[in-house]
Amino acid sequence: MESRESIDLDLGKYLLSVKRQLIPAITVFIATVVLSAAATTRLKPSYEAGGKLLFKIPSFNVVGSNLIPSNSDGGGDLKSLVSSQNPISTQIEVINSPSLLQKTIDELKLKNSTGEPLEPSELKKALKLKIVGGTDVLEITYKSRKAQETAAVVNSIMNVYLKNDILSNRAEAEATRQFMDKQLPKTQNAVRRAEVDLRRFKQQNNIVDLSEEIVSAVKVIGLIDEQINNVKAELAQVTAQTQELNQQLNLTSQQAIAISTISQSRAIQGILAQLQDTEKQLAIERSRFLDNNPLITSLEAKIVSLNDILERQIRATVGNKIKITPDILQIGELKQQLIQELIRSEVQRLGLNQKYLSLLQSRSTYQQRLKVIPQLAETQRELERKVEVAQSTYQTLLKKVQELQVAENNNTANARIIVKATIPEKPAGGKKPIIIFIGFLLGTFFGTSTILLLEMRDRSLKSLQEVRDIFDYTLLGIFPSLFKKSLFRLPNSESTTSEIITKEAPQSLTSEMYRVTQANIRLLSSDKVIKSLVVTSSISKEGKSTVAANLATAISQLGRKVLLIDADLRVPSQHHLWQINSSPGLSEVLVGQAKCSTSISRVMDNLDVLTAGVRPPNPLALLDSKRMAALIAKLSSHYDFVIIDTPPLLVGADAVTVSKMTDGILLVARPGVIDYNNARTAKEMLKRSNYNVLGLLVNGIIEKNEPNNYFYSPQEYYSAPKTVTNTVRIKV
Repeated sequence: MESRESIDLDLGKYLLSVKRQLIPAITVFIATVVLSAAATTRLKPSYEAGGKLLFKIPSFNVVGSNLIPSNSDGGGDLKSLVSSQNPISTQIEVINSPSLLQKTIDELKLKNSTGEPLEPSELKKALKLKIVGGTDVLEITYKSRKAQETAAVVNSIMNVYLKNDILSNRAEAEATRQFMDKQLPKTQNAVRRAEVDLRRFKQQNNIVDLSEEIVSAVKVIGLIDEQINNVKAELAQVTAQTQELNQQLNLTSQQAIAISTISQSRAIQGILAQLQDTEKQLAIERSRFLDNNPLITSLEAKIVSLNDILERQIRATVGNKIKITPDILQIGELKQQLIQELIRSEVQRLGLNQKYLSLLQSRSTYQQRLKVIPQLAETQRELERKVEVAQSTYQTLLKKVQELQVAENNNTANARIIVKATIPEKPAGGKKPIIIFIGFLLGTFFGTSTILLLEMRDRSLKSLQEVRDIFDYTLLGIFPSLFKKSLFRLPNSESTTSEIITKEAPQSLTSEMYRVTQANIRLLSSDKVIKSLVVTSSISKEGKSTVAANLATAISQLGRKVLLIDADLRVPSQHHLWQINSSPGLSEVLVGQAKCSTSISRVMDNLDVLTAGVRPPNPLALLDSKRMAALIAKLSSHYDFVIIDTPPLLVGADAVTVSKMTDGILLVARPGVIDYNNARTAKEMLKRSNYNVLGLLVNGIIEKNEPNNYFYSPQEYYSAPKTVTNTVRIKV
């Protein structure tokens, strides 16, 4: 996230850009507004007429093949398929449709400016449709150069729309009614099929009323459970009685029934009587005869034969499953009564058991029915719903067919005219304010664009901060601009003057800035005293010669003996600044045509100047010589400070060549003159060979281009009222 300081700095930078290019921007803005105002004088008057349509809900609404029912009262608002849209917006698109507009054009025979038939797109551009807020009213306005045409077009469009709406409603009603006539037989058959399916389902599942059946089934199951409990109690009692009789008779129930059956069989009873008589007779004869007597043998054989006959007869009567021994057949009257009671008890037990099983079966049947009833009820409800839906659809179709038959003959549209267009008497409100406002906006845009284009075109470093950021050297001094820039002068076309401010106005702020600079130079090195240095710049017109002259003057005013050498043998300027002769000078001294002592000129106390002299054919060859190095060494021993003014870095290698013979370089940079490319090139040149750059001097600072006013407080201090005293210059 950007800090507040960086935001303020960027804003200040933009404001400075506006301030620098304010005059061109204002010029462009005023020209644009004036042109827009002049354009309004060429506008022709136009007329505008308007009418209003009130929309109401239609008696029917067809959507595809479906008919959406409307309100019974026939009033209210139009309904839209999309809830977020106003349905009148759809009607606006209908009015703007090419077919409807073409009908209006044909009816009124509208022509364009060239006499050709008007196109629907052209009519649409001049037509304005607006929904009156909070109502179902649509306002239709038309603007034209002809007053009568405006009212005629609006009224014609409204009438054409209403006729088209009536015809559309009739056509839709007829198409829908024909569709429904085809659907009625299908719907009637669907009703019949649904009713047959419901009736067949009830017959197959014996359904009368499932709700009543559930209630009665629950009651019946309760009664059956009660009967089952009673039968179980009786069955338990009879079973206990049967078991007790079985224990008394030592007979099973089957045996008791078999004995009872045998006792009632005359054949078996006759055989038993014969068998008993034969046995009695055998007992009598054994008392009389021995066992081997033929009579006894005959009786024994007869007994065996009777037993076989008895056994076969018993099997024939009761079957082979029940084993009946002869001793069992020998029963008394009491035992026979017990057997009869046992038989009755067994018969009762079997009856109760059968009744119990029957009750269980009945309860199971009812329970199974109850389990099936929910599914049957669901199926029945589904079939009943199908019947209801089919019947409802059929009834709806019948009703809508009748409504559509009425709608086919309906002459009522979805809207009605509540305000007819009248011929306007006065021209409509012109576009002059709008055009002027647009001109104001365009002027603002073009003015801003002018500022941006000029700033993008101007690649110069415009402020002290930009110079410091790109050079990144120690800032030793800053000097304000001494000249005012002309309104129509290019940024790099400032004129120079021979005025040396430190000489002419030693008590000024600028002079003090130079004295601060010399103090900063003295503090650069604590172990080595700086005695000679080169003053140069990146390009020309940065004021490096003026800075060198003023710096030399400021140092000499402190009582130090200073020599200023003009080593710019290409374009010398020190002789102009000091208004002295250029020759003899440095070039003559280096070639031996003049002596150094006679070439040096005293310009003021403690300050001597060695001018450049005659321009040599190869300045770099003279400067890069042993004579030049020896000269600088000799002069440095005679003077406290030697300042050498050299050509700019990007003009030639003079400055960096001479700097090797001195203690370092002072680089002068001037905002508004030097640009980014030259500054980067100069910096790379100095860093590539590790030249000793002592520091940076920023010359010609323009206060309006700076985000911070560096000279506000010093100017207040130096502008304070002071007592004027007469000073006496003593020439030594």
